[in-house]
Amino acid sequence: MTVQPNQITEILNRPYSQELLARDIARLAYVAADGTPRVVPIGFSWNGTEVVMCTSTNAAKLDALRRNPAVALTIDTEVHPPKVLLIRGTAELDVVDGIPDEYMEMNSTYQMTPEQRVEWEAGVRALYDQMVRVVVTPTWVKLIDFETTLPSNVEELVARKAGQA
Repeated sequence: MTVQPNQITEILNRPYSQELLARDIARLAYVAADGTPRVVPIGFSWNGTEVVMCTSTNAAKLDALRRNPAVALTIDTEVHPPKVLLIRGTAELDVVDGIPDEYMEMNSTYQMTPEQRVEWEAGVRALYDQMVRVVVTPTWVKLIDFETTLPSNVEELVARKAGQA
């Protein structure tokens, strides 16, 4: 099913989508170098048009993303009913000297004391000379909130049952 750009914007601007886009961790799915699927949790930030993730320059996923940049992301909650934001797009890789601002921002929500934060930042700055920004502009999205939207297969079953009533 094709989703038009205006539909993508409308879905991403919904309150539940905004709530999910403010979370810390997404699940990034991609095709690994050996051709098998991979899903990894990764910190992310949302800048209003793109999902930005950061990783080390030696991360195995980078070779895979260079071969096949098609990705899918899932951002969800752990409560009932779950809220799920599904995003598909193409990963663009951008090597950055030092630490990308997004990396520091995406880690700002973790609970750390001010002292722990200073120590963490010093460790990060000492470890990484460069990082890679993995940027995904959504080309397809779906919000599942189990109140107004359902997974497609469940919608189909509900419609079938309604037709039998």
